[in-house]
Amino acid sequence: MTAARGTRDSQDADDFDVEEALALVKEGSARASSGSESGPGPGPGRGPGPGNRAPRSGSGTPAAPVPTPQGEPHPHTTSSGHGTPDGHKDNDNNTDNSSTDDAARHKATAWPLARTAAERAARSVRRPAPVSVPLDAALGLVIASPLAALTDLPSFDTSAMDGWAVAGPGPWDVRGEGVLAGHTQPAALTDGEAVRIATGARVPQDATAVLRSEHGRVDDKGRLHAVLPQAPDSARAGGSPNVVHGQDIRPRGQECRSGDQLLPVGVLVTPAVLGLAAAAGYDTLAAIPRPRVEVLVLGDELLTEGLPQEGLIRDALGPMLPPWLHALGGEVIAVRRLGDDAKTLHRTITSSEADLIVTTGGTAGGPVDHVHPILRRIGAELLVDGVKVRPGHPMLLARTKENQHLVGLPGNPLAAVSGLLTLAEPLLRVLAGRAAPESYTLPLKEAVHGHPYDTRLIPVVLRGDRAMPLHYNGPAMLRGIAAADALAVVPPGGARAGQELELLDLPWAAAGIEVCFT
Repeated sequence: MTAARGTRDSQDADDFDVEEALALVKEGSARASSGSESGPGPGPGRGPGPGNRAPRSGSGTPAAPVPTPQGEPHPHTTSSGHGTPDGHKDNDNNTDNSSTDDAARHKATAWPLARTAAERAARSVRRPAPVSVPLDAALGLVIASPLAALTDLPSFDTSAMDGWAVAGPGPWDVRGEGVLAGHTQPAALTDGEAVRIATGARVPQDATAVLRSEHGRVDDKGRLHAVLPQAPDSARAGGSPNVVHGQDIRPRGQECRSGDQLLPVGVLVTPAVLGLAAAAGYDTLAAIPRPRVEVLVLGDELLTEGLPQEGLIRDALGPMLPPWLHALGGEVIAVRRLGDDAKTLHRTITSSEADLIVTTGGTAGGPVDHVHPILRRIGAELLVDGVKVRPGHPMLLARTKENQHLVGLPGNPLAAVSGLLTLAEPLLRVLAGRAAPESYTLPLKEAVHGHPYDTRLIPVVLRGDRAMPLHYNGPAMLRGIAAADALAVVPPGGARAGQELELLDLPWAAAGIEVCFT
């Protein structure tokens, strides 16, 4: 029920290939009749059925369950909880305990439909009123009103280069004083005069051009001459070039006039937008407020510092989720570590004022998997209860109040990332007023295995015009996603080399990190 509790690879059924799955299907009848299972012994109440697993041949790596047919009820996960061999309670392997409780099974939602359901849920929420935000706090928000220029840009004629402001034809007599940026209006020039000027400085009245520093020469009498640059294909080493009227002067209003619309409603505030707003005269922006998010980290076995010890493991999701949720448009108002206490979880959920509650783990059917029972107890509306995606099958989305939702993430780290991008990203994107990213595809550099019936999300790096699948992509692993640029959406059955797949970009895709675990 927690971050990183999926380190028990023998329970990670997402990390298996098609050949293994087919072999398991062929052998299913024999295992069902004998009730035997290679690997860990059957748990309490475990009988023959599609949930029994065989280990990979000679690998000692994760075993895989026999997948349920598409459209059939997908079991939630084991109900044995802490009774599993290594004490990890939350898994992502769709294991069947042959339980007679119908509530332990449900029909999972197809991956694209789950994302649509999350968007639809967000659209049902009452839109918050825009807020006025100082520029230094507006990055990542969406503007709620058009950005109109409050002044001409530039607001006066300015020099585009360092050099001399000149009036009329040369040569010119150079004034002693220069003109610097930020100074008041300089004295006007008369024909035949020049004055030193800096980039961005106000151009004197009646100046006809700016002569760049490298294009001018002052003689020993203090007169400025224009010097023709040496042309690569010319033997002429100088001369008196024509100075074009208005040369290297940025005229007032060149970029915009006061009142011009610079940006429409709905634009994401980037560093460039902040710069434009400041240049156009703004101190604050009207923006859509970030949806408030509360993160609830569940599990008694989690450590917040030091090395794993005595059955305790480090919490991977507590440090990872808040910045990721912020990158998706949310404002994380609290991260609470609640252990496996049902009363505390109930009290925290019912008292939360967040727009979105995100829980980690506890979405299965084990004895300390409290999320489903609490959602039933408070009368929450379950919108998505399991998704046909690997990793991350036991994710969920519920409406807990009129204007509040809960996303339940699986406890395995990569499975939690899958849930984050499947359910939390579309919901937060709509609540924050962000536009949907343009979908795109790239061909795979190598073939990848897929789940027989479910979508699979795998980390990839982008190399030229190809997507290279990364290793270390098991549900409990973060090594692959930490080096990835995107997640590739693998259809049921897998994909061949060269096949075009949809890609989901990651927030740090443009950071230029070049670490590859292929």
